Amino acid sequence: MSYAIIRNTKYKRENLKGIFRHNERRNRNYSNDNIDKEKSYLNYSIKSPQYSYEKEFDRIREKYNLKGQIKVVSNIACEYIITSDHDFFEGIGEEEIKRFFETAYKFVVEYKDLGEQYIMSAKVHRDEQTPHMHLIFLPVVHTTDKKGNSIDKLACSEFWKAKDSYRQLQNAFYKYMVENGFNLQRGLPKEETNRQHYSVEEYKKITNFKETKEVLKNMKLELPDVPDITDININRLSKKRDEKILEEIIKPKDNLIQNLYQDNMDLHKELSRQTKVIEEAEKYQKERDMIMIDNENLHNEVEQIRAEYKQKEFDIEWKYKSKIKGLEKENSRLNKIIDKFYETIDKFIHWICKKFDMGAEDNLVRDFQKETNTYLDAEKQLKYEDKENELER
Repeated sequence: MSYAIIRNTKYKRENLKGIFRHNERRNRNYSNDNIDKEKSYLNYSIKSPQYSYEKEFDRIREKYNLKGQIKVVSNIACEYIITSDHDFFEGIGEEEIKRFFETAYKFVVEYKDLGEQYIMSAKVHRDEQTPHMHLIFLPVVHTTDKKGNSIDKLACSEFWKAKDSYRQLQNAFYKYMVENGFNLQRGLPKEETNRQHYSVEEYKKITNFKETKEVLKNMKLELPDVPDITDININRLSKKRDEKILEEIIKPKDNLIQNLYQDNMDLHKELSRQTKVIEEAEKYQKERDMIMIDNENLHNEVEQIRAEYKQKEFDIEWKYKSKIKGLEKENSRLNKIIDKFYETIDKFIHWICKKFDMGAEDNLVRDFQKETNTYLDAEKQLKYEDKENELER
């Protein structure tokens, strides 16, 4: 599955001129060999700047009365590069490609409540191998001043204040794109690894991998023939001259050729080692991609199991809470019945004594308990019976 890719770069004012000329295709020549100038007519803007990025920055800052101190070293603008891989765009078609970048643009407008007014430019490039969008914006935060008044403040450090700001960005972008119908998985920002990362393709460019392989393919490691002194016409040369030619010309040339041959061998070994490293890197990158996919699947399974467990835990908790509540209700009812029973017994004894003129109620109760071995107090009766049962054992 393809990744949802969004990367952020911060810019000072001095960077804006070069970025403007590149993004808006104002240069005549480009160092990037991937740019096909014959296809530049396919590029389009979702939002175009009125002026150069520098002037556009000044216009927006003045129009919206942006607060915040700006120094020469301050980062005053940010750029999102938004894309996926080549296969993803090949598989969804032109209409969906257009919707992809329009959806990504809406995400930026809504993310951290930025607002469309603080986007300077959003340019989609179709003249390179993989479609992508360069989106330049002002990192504005909505806050209050010391008096409690609402203000918009240009503050790159506050906009990316959280330590995991880029992780939050990746999570939010991935969720937004998936919710809008794009079948993608979450990308991994370089900030998560806390190191500079080169892809195999980037490393190939750095090391001239293709050219190196071609050189190795065509390189011949054959030692050239060394002229033999016997091939020289001895009739025309004296013996001393032959020796002089051998010592001063042929042997030095022979040694030079041997040294060059050895250097050539060493170079061939080094180039072979480098190409092997890159081929191994390609292999491990593929394995890494498979591991990442497996890891994502396992993560999803764990989340699903966790969700199921939480649901079961909730069901069990609700079930036992219901039972406990029912038992408490039943227990309360039984206590009321017992209390009412004691009250009834007291009234009955009082009525008997008065009805049959039997004297004191206490005497009647004592005689009843003595003759029947039965206590009217249920707790005393249970203790008595437990004691009797222990004696019988």
